[in-house]
Amino acid sequence: MATITKDSLLSLEAYAKIRKSAKADFIAHRKLRTVHLGEHISIQFEDERTIRRQIQEMLHIEKIFEEDGILSEIDAYQPLVPDGSNWKATMLIEYPDAHERKRELAQLIGVEDRLFVEVEGHPRAYAIADEDLDRENDEKTSAVHFVRFEFTKAARHAVRAGAAVKLGCDHTRYPAHGAISPETLASLAGDLR
Repeated sequence: MATITKDSLLSLEAYAKIRKSAKADFIAHRKLRTVHLGEHISIQFEDERTIRRQIQEMLHIEKIFEEDGILSEIDAYQPLVPDGSNWKATMLIEYPDAHERKRELAQLIGVEDRLFVEVEGHPRAYAIADEDLDRENDEKTSAVHFVRFEFTKAARHAVRAGAAVKLGCDHTRYPAHGAISPETLASLAGDLR
């Protein structure tokens, strides 16, 4: 899989020139790689392109042009790029009303560990969540989690060969599951070797 390096990124000036014109294409790519799970959870599957854009945006917004700062952003985001044996994603728990969100996040402690991907004919691959730091406490879970789904070689081969794949959650307070669309699955299959 591609590695993002300082030399592979655009300069602030070069990125500023293409930022607006590339936005619609990026939004379409992000939408293709997003799966909604029930009414309140979405899973945004990351790849080299989404993470590269995130790094470029951070450099642009923060006006980071010194090498140490650039390398720091790369180090922060590079672990979110799939490495060929997994899918990596940002999990968003979305409740528009602040009071409802607070109540539901208190009820959904551990939900990030109950996410799974099920490749047809293979055991479920449960999410490995928040490897960088814990994002919940005794009172509530976070509205954002970073998850990794690790696949066996046989499951990776099955996905690449066109097997059906479900995304689900078996948390007692948020049971949900659904098939990943063929278009999204085609994009995600490219993350596996």
